[in-house]
Amino acid sequence: MSDSLLQHPVVRQLQTLEATTWFNPHLARVEEGLKQVGLTRQDAQEAEARLQRFAPLLAQAFPETATAGGIIESPVIAIPAMQQWLAAENGAIPGALWLKKDSHLPVSGSIKARGGIYEVLAHAERLAITAGLLTTEADYRILLSPRLRAFFSQQRIAVGSTGNLGLSIGIISAALGFDVTVHMSADARAWKKEKLRSHGVKVVEYAQDYGVAVAQGRREAEQDPHCFFIDDENSRTLFLGYAVAGLRLRAQLEAADRTVDAAHPLFVYLPCGVGGGPGGVAFGLKLAFGDDVHCFFAEPTHSPCMLLGMSTGLHEAVAVADIGIDNKTAADGLAVGRPSGFVGRAMAQLIDGCYTLSDKRMYQLLAALAATENLRLEPSALAGIAGPQRLNADYLVQHRLNAETMACATHLAWATGGGMVPEEEMQAYLAAGQRALSAG
Repeated sequence: MSDSLLQHPVVRQLQTLEATTWFNPHLARVEEGLKQVGLTRQDAQEAEARLQRFAPLLAQAFPETATAGGIIESPVIAIPAMQQWLAAENGAIPGALWLKKDSHLPVSGSIKARGGIYEVLAHAERLAITAGLLTTEADYRILLSPRLRAFFSQQRIAVGSTGNLGLSIGIISAALGFDVTVHMSADARAWKKEKLRSHGVKVVEYAQDYGVAVAQGRREAEQDPHCFFIDDENSRTLFLGYAVAGLRLRAQLEAADRTVDAAHPLFVYLPCGVGGGPGGVAFGLKLAFGDDVHCFFAEPTHSPCMLLGMSTGLHEAVAVADIGIDNKTAADGLAVGRPSGFVGRAMAQLIDGCYTLSDKRMYQLLAALAATENLRLEPSALAGIAGPQRLNADYLVQHRLNAETMACATHLAWATGGGMVPEEEMQAYLAAGQRALSAG
């Protein structure tokens, strides 16, 4: 990489591995920024309609979704005790702190249950309709019939993953009868690999990071005309599956008596790996709330790929290794060294900023959330909790956010995973969190 890159002020700060906050100087009005995405409100609404068509199938295949009619969705909850803990540590947070519990989504217990499952469903629908085995007016439960499962068994699906995306895609693909292979990076937790194998999924393990697992999975799929590779870096379909969450949030907040408008701003903090999940959610949020929502990506100090790509404008042309950062983090879902160029460019004028935090900080927040709210998450899911403390006076002045307005704000940390972590593993997380708190 050039000397000019290494002299970039944001790059130099990232290299220190200290917590960094970057506010996007290219942020535009939402009406303008949306034009850069290449997708529209209609695309997101069609994704929601597709999920409605599949709801009866999901309710049958996954009984845990039946009470919600086969809709895979998570609640939003207030976390006032955690807000008080943060205030005691670093000063009051104006407004109210809430949590979006994608950590406890049914089927796979992470945000990836949105995009991953949606992409497989869209692929299955496309295959079945093309083969004359399905129409959009049919009862989609037919896709679970022996005839359709036999049809899908002749088709292969592959994905590269640090863990949660592979878990979601593997489980839904196996449920429909696909022959599915998940290429797992060294960061993936052992229990996630075993859960996949218990569903009959082929798991290929790598000693290298996410980038190698994805590259190898893509290479193998290219050699097989019957193999569909799900590309977390570039998939518009995945992106739209996540966007549905943003569209749905307005009704959820209204039901919770949380107003969102210019006088009641919404701040959303999204843990970010390669970018597909948080980018898609942020797109949906901007469609739903326009300029009244402020979205931030949160990354580990050792894996700040999206902040690096967006702040330099190099996107996928730069990786954290290029600036001497090792991409090693306890936040396995965020252990990505090179960002999605598609997401970086799509969000170039829409994302309000990015910030990084250390593994130690994530563990401290993990232990504090468990103690204050009795909520247990995996480390990466805590990245969003740090967000409210990163807003500075300059940002608030720039956006005309005064004290009266901020007192009416909603801060929403998007919890991305942890609902299915085995008890023994969770106890290890909690112990690490206690050690991090003791160390100060």
